[in-house]
Amino acid sequence: MDKEESSVESKECCTRSELVSEDGKNLKSVLCQRCGSKVLCPGMAVYSEKELFLPPMRNKKALSLTEGSGDNLAAHWLVDDMYTFENVGFTNDVGRIKYLICADCEIGPIGWHCLDDKKSYYVAVERVDHA
Repeated sequence: MDKEESSVESKECCTRSELVSEDGKNLKSVLCQRCGSKVLCPGMAVYSEKELFLPPMRNKKALSLTEGSGDNLAAHWLVDDMYTFENVGFTNDVGRIKYLICADCEIGPIGWHCLDDKKSYYVAVERVDHA
């Protein structure tokens, strides 16, 4: 695969069959769209469909200024332990929610965690790259 094909693969969202194994886990590494930092290794998250609201993608400092705008996203990688992540950060509490961000470049939110459920960390498939 040449460099051009590689960049096209990371920019376009892959089909579900290219991303999800037969047992429902991620086949590819999950990467930050902005800096390419690895968020999850292959096989560490389960594909989940749950509609969640995420504010628009911004850096950590601008994230708290956004109210009301954002996206309802349904396709997520579900992780049950925060220590499974290779590289993820968390925002301050927003109500009972903490948003997941890239720990290196602080872009986000790439995901969502409710403080009431200690075993559910969601990473939006549309907000990350796969390689």
